Amino acid sequence: MRPAKTKDVTIQADHEETPNPYILPNNNRIYSNKLKLQIARDMLERYTGSPPERFGKQIILTNFDYYLERFHNLCGDERTQGSAMAAVHSSKTGVSVIDFSIGSPTAALIIELLATVNPTAVLLLGMCGGLHRSLKVGDFILPTAAIRDEGASRHFMPSQVPALPTFKIQKFLSQIIIEKNLDYRTGVVHTTDYRFWEFDQKFKAQLYEERALAIEMETATLFVAGFASKVPIGALLLVSDLPLRRDGIKTKQSAKKVFRQFTDLHLEIGIKSMSEIAERGEHIRHYKW
Repeated sequence: MRPAKTKDVTIQADHEETPNPYILPNNNRIYSNKLKLQIARDMLERYTGSPPERFGKQIILTNFDYYLERFHNLCGDERTQGSAMAAVHSSKTGVSVIDFSIGSPTAALIIELLATVNPTAVLLLGMCGGLHRSLKVGDFILPTAAIRDEGASRHFMPSQVPALPTFKIQKFLSQIIIEKNLDYRTGVVHTTDYRFWEFDQKFKAQLYEERALAIEMETATLFVAGFASKVPIGALLLVSDLPLRRDGIKTKQSAKKVFRQFTDLHLEIGIKSMSEIAERGEHIRHYKW
């Protein structure tokens, strides 16, 4: 008796010439769901006030309106305000900056929305709390990985998948910082959606065991969602406070001081990196899934 034939299921992977029989269909991805793509493009305009075609191929993400204001003053053409976010575009640099607010859910959302415009590179200019005793306010951290202690990234990749940046973006950032005769630190940062963790002794003990350099609320989500959505993304974090030290927790007054002292330099590195990454012919992505 001949064995019964089984149906051979092959899935056409995005941008691949031959089907990959080992990839299971996932219609939740922007690049594989035309309806989701259409809705996301509409949402990008509604949330930011800018049509998709207005965005540059290099995009900077921030959590702070002050960064948007300074970028607009330095080189921006126009500022738009949507229902949830704001954006500034610069024809001179080919860079767009988005203030997407704070937290891992909005970080995941903005990555999926930006996937609809197929950016060459996306960069988070974020702030973090320094955990290592050697850090001081104003230091730069180039994360090599992030701990996924938040809920949003699990919707994009299994928990065993590490949260890693796009290496070529981090490498290019490093070159720009060195060219400016500045210093930076590399290491793992802890991404959490837990506010006021500073008063939780058990949580702080866990941070010490992890040997994380810093803590913040978006980096791991951006890395994982970017990987899943085929959006090349990196991050340059600024140490804005030292929450494990006495009187080291950020206050209204200390935050203003950090903005005044370090925002322009942080932005300058980000703008230079994003505006020159295409000019220097950097090939960001090495392979496609």
